[in-house]
Amino acid sequence: MTPILKLVGSKIRDIRKQRGWSQELLGEKAGVKFSYIGSVERGEQNITLLNLEKIATALDVKVHSLFSYSVELEKFEISKESMIYELLEILIRLEQNDLRKVRAILKEFQN
Repeated sequence: MTPILKLVGSKIRDIRKQRGWSQELLGEKAGVKFSYIGSVERGEQNITLLNLEKIATALDVKVHSLFSYSVELEKFEISKESMIYELLEILIRLEQNDLRKVRAILKEFQN
């Protein structure tokens, strides 16, 4: 599976454990099977948005907070294309002055 599934699953597991809940309890509160919770936490299940919302509601967190990772991305194998895409997303949000700085830094790597 892709790194995002592992990262979101890890975040769900972290929050569940902080609350002292079992997978069974979270599954019950979210209205899904505990085995589904386990496969989501391991990054084996491509979770739907509806189930993500159910789990977030059960954990009493906002859905977007499940995408705030405390784990280092380098722990997961990320393809060159994924890294480039991630960098592009960051660059798009930068102001022109900051883009000039980034360009200057990247030019240093060419030498």
